[in-house]
Amino acid sequence: MPTLIARPTRIEAAGTKPKVIEEYVGRVNSSTSSLSVAHMRSPEGWEEPGQTPEFEEYTLVLRGTLRVEHKNGHLDVPDGQAVITHRGEWVRYSTPFAGGAEYVAICLPAFSPETVHRDA
Repeated sequence: MPTLIARPTRIEAAGTKPKVIEEYVGRVNSSTSSLSVAHMRSPEGWEEPGQTPEFEEYTLVLRGTLRVEHKNGHLDVPDGQAVITHRGEWVRYSTPFAGGAEYVAICLPAFSPETVHRDA
């Protein structure tokens, strides 16, 4: 039988400004460890610490532009585009442009504070 996810759980975000993370599927909201799906809203000027995660992250930008820094530079991902970041590779997400960004992130396996490996 299908499982209805009636509402997300708001998750505390890392970074320099308040960012809204609403997890629909994942370790917190649905006790799912194989995959996580979260809706994110980041304000202009938000930046999180760099990370070297143990999971793949698939991000679809719905509004604004998400910046993804990597060891060779950065990608600016505008609304209507997506980006895949790969496990074991260093990345840092930010929203430096006017209006911030709104996006959906899918992590495989599910996001976990123990497996994201943020920079100190």
